[in-house]
Parts: sequence; structure tokens; C-alpha cells
Amino acid sequence: MGVEVFPMLAVSHGEAAIDFYKSAFDAKVLWQLGDGADIVAGLSIGGAKFFLAHEAPNYGTRGPSSVGFTTVRIELLVDDPVSVQRRALDAGAIERSPTTEDQYEMAGPCPIKRMLQGAVVDPFGHMWLIGKIIE
Repeated sequence: MGVEVFPMLAVSHGEAAIDFYKSAFDAKVLWQLGDGADIVAGLSIGGAKFFLAHEAPNYGTRGPSSVGFTTVRIELLVDDPVSVQRRALDAGAIERSPTTEDQYEMAGPCPIKRMLQGAVVDPFGHMWLIGKIIE
């Protein structure tokens, strides 16, 4: 196996988080240890893997809802960001920004010129930028 990097999201209630990600993003549970609030699990959204775990202050991890902010933005690139954002909102996310088209003028070799993107905050405090590259 080569190198892989998976984000592990600290959440306040593992079972509720799994239910949200399944409902909002059609996530699939790859594996799960524990039950109720105290869960560690591997999930996949369209083949993109991530982990979640109940926050563990004794290991130095707390979820955004416990500390009042998040330090990570999760980019979720999909074919239809408008419907995925709507689905996330219906599942309980809060809208940070509506899905709009942005144009970028970057110095250097950035491959992104235009993007359709919106943002939601999930019930556990993680920010998801939902979009697709147009050009």
C-alpha cells in the first residue's frame, strides 16, 4: 500500500454523526468500533474515505461544537453541488454560504479558474465546502 491520508473528524456523538453523514452525503460505513456516542468509524462518500471518532480530550481532540470553532474546511467536490447542499441542509446542516459561481485569478499555476461552490456547517461544527470545478 502506498501513502494515504484520511481526515478523522472529532464529533460529540458518533452514532448521530454517522446518521447525519449517511443522510446528508450518502456516506457508506466501511467499518465501526463501538456504539452509541462512543464510536470510531471509517466512512466513504463516493469512494473518498474519512474517519470519525468521539472527541477524546485525554488525547487532545475535541470536536468543533465543544470548542466553538473548527480549524479545518472539508472540500467535497461533486457533480451537482446545489442538490448536495440542499440535501445536507435538509439533514440538519446550517448554510454558511449559498451555492454560487466564483472566479479566481491566481498567480502561478493554479488549475482552478471558476468554481461553483457553497458551504454548510454540519451539526457537529465541521465546515463542508460543497462544489465543483467549472474551469
